[in-house]
Amino acid sequence: MELGELKAKIFTLLKEDLEFRYAVAGLLGYEEILRRLDRHEEGLTKVWAEIARLREDMNKLIREMRTGFERHDEILERHAQELVRLREDMVAGFERHDQELARLREDMNKLIREMRTGFERHEGELAKLRDDVAKGFELVKRRLDALGARWGLMAEEAFREGLRKVLKEELGLSVERWVGMDVEGHVYDHPCQVDVDVAVSDERVVLIEVKSHVKRADVTAFKRKAELYAKIEGRRPDKLMIVTPYADQEALETAKELGIEVYTGV
Repeated sequence: MELGELKAKIFTLLKEDLEFRYAVAGLLGYEEILRRLDRHEEGLTKVWAEIARLREDMNKLIREMRTGFERHDEILERHAQELVRLREDMVAGFERHDQELARLREDMNKLIREMRTGFERHEGELAKLRDDVAKGFELVKRRLDALGARWGLMAEEAFREGLRKVLKEELGLSVERWVGMDVEGHVYDHPCQVDVDVAVSDERVVLIEVKSHVKRADVTAFKRKAELYAKIEGRRPDKLMIVTPYADQEALETAKELGIEVYTGV
C-alpha cells in the first residue's frame, strides 16, 4: 500500500471509527505529556542544580559563620582571660594600697604619739621654767626691796647698776643698755636718742625702766620706747617692767591698762 493510500485510510478511520479515533487521540496525548514531562524534567534538573548550588552556598556560608563564631569565641575567651587578669591585678593593687594605707596610718599614729609625748615633756619643762622664772623674779623683788632701803643714798644710775647685778646673780639675766635713734620723734615728739635697759633669758626679752619718781607721762613714754624697740629690733618685748620707789596713782592705773608691771617696794 502506498503512503498516500495509507494516509487516506487513516483519515477515513479517524472519521468513521470512533474507537480508532480515541486510540489515536490517546496515543497523541500521551506523547505530548511525555514531551511535556521531558521539558519539566529538564526544568527540574535546572532547579535541582540551582538548589544544589544554593545548598553549597549555604554550606559555605554556614562554614564561614561557624569559623567566624569560633574566631569570635576565641577573641571573647581571650578578652575574658584578660578581664580575669585585670580583675586579679586590680584586687592585688587594692590590697597593696590597703597595706600601704595601713602602714601610713600606723606611721601617723606613731608620729602623733611621739608628738604628744614631746608636747607633754615640753609642757612639763615649760611649767618648770615658769616656776623658776617666778621664783627668780620673787628673789629679784626681795633684793630690790633690800636695795630700796638705801635708795635715798643712791642715784638712779647707781641703782640701775645694782639692779643689773641682782638680775645676773639671782636669775642669770644679763642686763644691757639698749640705745636707739628715734628719728621720727615717736617717744618724745622730736628726734632724739632713746635708751632703755634690756634683760634676755631663754629668748625672752624684758625691758626695764628705773626711775626715782614715775608719773603718767613716764609710763606712756616707756610704752613708746618699747614700740620703738620692737620696730628697730624686729620683735616685741615679752615683758615691760618699771622699778621705782614712788609712782603716782594715775601712773599705776595707766601702767595696768598698758600691761606694764610696776615695782614700787624699793
